[in-house]
Amino acid sequence: MSKTVTPYTDQQGTKKEQVADMFNNISKTYDFLNHFLSLGIDIIWRKKAINELKNDHPKLILDVATGTGDFAFEALKILKPEKIIGVDISRGMLDIAEQKIAKRNLNDCFEVKLGDSEGLPFTDSEFDAVTVAYGVRNFENLEKGLADIFRVLKPGGKAVVLEFSKPKAFPVKQLYNFYFNYITPGIGKLFSKDARAYTYLPESVAAFPDGKNFTALMDKVGFKNTKCRPLAFGICSIYTGVK
Repeated sequence: MSKTVTPYTDQQGTKKEQVADMFNNISKTYDFLNHFLSLGIDIIWRKKAINELKNDHPKLILDVATGTGDFAFEALKILKPEKIIGVDISRGMLDIAEQKIAKRNLNDCFEVKLGDSEGLPFTDSEFDAVTVAYGVRNFENLEKGLADIFRVLKPGGKAVVLEFSKPKAFPVKQLYNFYFNYITPGIGKLFSKDARAYTYLPESVAAFPDGKNFTALMDKVGFKNTKCRPLAFGICSIYTGVK
């Protein structure tokens, strides 16, 4: 079992509470830093993940850990579902998402609500697809979170998870570690009022059970046909599973 990494080592509170605090703190600079730190590649990775649902034609999608809604906006464009519901633990992030929804006049097909990924406020077998982009490593209890995603999916529905992973090959591994451990926290400190958030990022990725370990967890909670597709030499991975 991997150890639990929390955003603020000097503070009390569960990982869940700390993650909510952290995202509330960085919500205003989050989108800018995301694209800046990934050199814009995060947009390409998101599209690849969304395309995993292209042949499934889901009508109702749940986007877990929706944040400021970027993944859901892209999914609306590519998949054209009837509706996407985004759920997140951070009110600050959802405030930004709601501003973006209103600005783009998408209130009828995209709504967001405050909620916990390990106790989703939805009935069983409700959604055609569930997506999570860069959110699962922030779950307090990963297995519980995946089991709840499984619960709200319709039979035959698909889950798509996009998450950072740990590259194994030289020199990508070395470059990645240097960038993630030194450059990212430095830039985060410069632009964000919460420097700790950007040191938590590499720590949470290092502690995350990626690759086969993650698909094994998906299998354990009941997913079938689980797959792991590494992107960019393993910097990122797309995981899929069917209920």
